[in-house]
Order: sequence, then structure tokens, then C-alpha cells
Amino acid sequence: MSSDHLQLTVLGSATPYASVDNPCSGYLVSGGGTRIRVDAGSGTLAQLQRHLRLDELDAIWISHLHADHSADLLTAYYAALHADIQLAAPLPLYGPPGIAERLAHFLTHTATRSPVESAFAVHELHDGHRARVGALTLTSREVAHGMPAFAVRIETAGASLVYSGDTAPCPGLVKLSQGCDVLLCEAESAQPPAGGDQVHRTPEDTGDTAGAARARRLIVTHVGPFLTPEQSVARASARFEGPVAYAAPGTTFPIGQDTSTPA
Repeated sequence: MSSDHLQLTVLGSATPYASVDNPCSGYLVSGGGTRIRVDAGSGTLAQLQRHLRLDELDAIWISHLHADHSADLLTAYYAALHADIQLAAPLPLYGPPGIAERLAHFLTHTATRSPVESAFAVHELHDGHRARVGALTLTSREVAHGMPAFAVRIETAGASLVYSGDTAPCPGLVKLSQGCDVLLCEAESAQPPAGGDQVHRTPEDTGDTAGAARARRLIVTHVGPFLTPEQSVARASARFEGPVAYAAPGTTFPIGQDTSTPA
């Protein structure tokens, strides 16, 4: 596929920890010569290097600060400043409020704060945040995860991808996803919690969101250990009439052209 077209490559989709053959949440979104790393769960930096070097990225976008979505930022910091990577400038990093201090807390081992900003040019997200990165436009909306957490809509000419991050069912994700070509949505829970706050979603919730948003295609991801990918796809398909696929690690999905078949 031409690099001019929007495409999604799954670096990993496991939760809450990486498996032998599946890192945690992380994706490479590219289009028009622009390449963005979306989430940085454990093990995804290694898989990113199957496609490009860290210094060939245009930006990183992080949904929230749970380790299965952000832990590999720590190793990216060491790669950027203490290895063979030569950044022309700090890499743009879009993430929840406080992301720089959270990284510094883990990376600082002396009385001197580690220079997080030498590796990353930090931009804190807020509800409705918009950014232009090369050929891609990113719009972020806050979602319901019991902590600062965001979904993102990534668009280029004639194509759109929405990634849910981690979230319970919420109106913000439905609104953000309206008419998108592909909704990449978590489907972690086998069943809703018995009491207490819901912070994830079942495959049925995911199918309902895709239908309400009139998405063209649904890709389920972040499937928890008490579901198989096949079960998750089948259960989401029972609530959504469009095509449903699983975010298998290593898979590349074209977006906005032929969205029916992964590469």
C-alpha cells in the first residue's frame, strides 16, 4: 500500500501484561508520509523497530498512564538520549496532564531531575484537543476510565480512524467516532462488573458504540485474559452489522480505501 494512504499497524494488543507473542497496547498509524506511534505499552518499542526507527517517528500519542499503554516510554527515553538514536529535536509527545512528571518520577535516580523534555516535546491533552502532525489531524476527547484518559480521531484526506484507548461506554467516544472508517475499540471485559464503577467495556458495548457511531468497520483490541479474540469478535458482531476484526499483533489494516482486508 502507498504510504499516502492511511493505515494502522498493530504493534501489540495484550492486557494487562504482554504475552509471549503479543506486546501490550501499541499501534503505528501512518499516512501521507507521517508516522505516529499511538500508545506505548510494554514490548511495543521492539515491534516498532520492525517498521521504522524511533527517530523516524513524527509524534507519539498516549491515551492514559496505565503501564500497559505507556511503560515503553521509559525505554524510548533511554534510546533517544543514551544510545544510537539521533533526534533532530525532541519528539512531540501528546499525553494526559502530568505525563512529563510521571516519566520524570520513574527516570530520576539522583537529586537532579532527568531531562525528560530533552527527549520529548510534551503537549498535554484536554477534551477537544486538536493537533496537526504532518499530513494527519488528531482530535482527542476525554473518556470514562476513572482517571485522565482520552480517545483520538486521526484523519487525513478521505480517511478516518478512531482509537478508544481504555474506556467504559460513554457519549464522548460515540460522538468522536461518528461516521469514521475504522473504530479501533477496546473489548476487555467478559462481563460488566458486579457493582462498582465500570471502567472497561464488553464486546457487546463495543459493538453498540460502533453501531451508534455508524462506523464503517470495527476492530476489537485490548481483549482481556478471560476472552479469546474469536469470542470477542463474535460477541461484538452480534451487536454491529458491519465487518468486525481482531487487532492481531503484526497486522496492518488499510483505512479509507479497501477496509475489508488486512495486509
